Amino acid sequence: MKKFIPVFVVTLAVVLFFNGKKYDELVNSRLSSSIAVCLEGQACGQATAMNVAAVGGARTAESIYTTGCAACHDAGIAGAPMMGNKGQWEARQAKGYEMLVNNAYNGINGMPAKGLCTDCTKEEIGIAVQYMLDTI
Repeated sequence: MKKFIPVFVVTLAVVLFFNGKKYDELVNSRLSSSIAVCLEGQACGQATAMNVAAVGGARTAESIYTTGCAACHDAGIAGAPMMGNKGQWEARQAKGYEMLVNNAYNGINGMPAKGLCTDCTKEEIGIAVQYMLDTI
């Protein structure tokens, strides 16, 4: 049994050492590939709106709402105030815009943090909140 432990440790070290190099090489090759960032209004060849958004382009209020907020706010799921329903929004609106954004970003009651927009920034959550407030 004592002879087996050093052989096992050496084998494990060799496997981890060489596997780590392969991983590092793969990461470096992916990071070193060139990409083109296209901004709206610039001629960029084959770029599409989806490509621009994927590399950090701004999302519209409507797209943020549609992809993240609408699932609950269109139907009033889990007590969510429905889009355009003034009665449901009045008490919430009285708390102020900053409080609404903080609650939406951090989560409150049945609403999880960021709603269903897990990749939204706080600014994007604020845009979506304002979008919903503008409909009442």
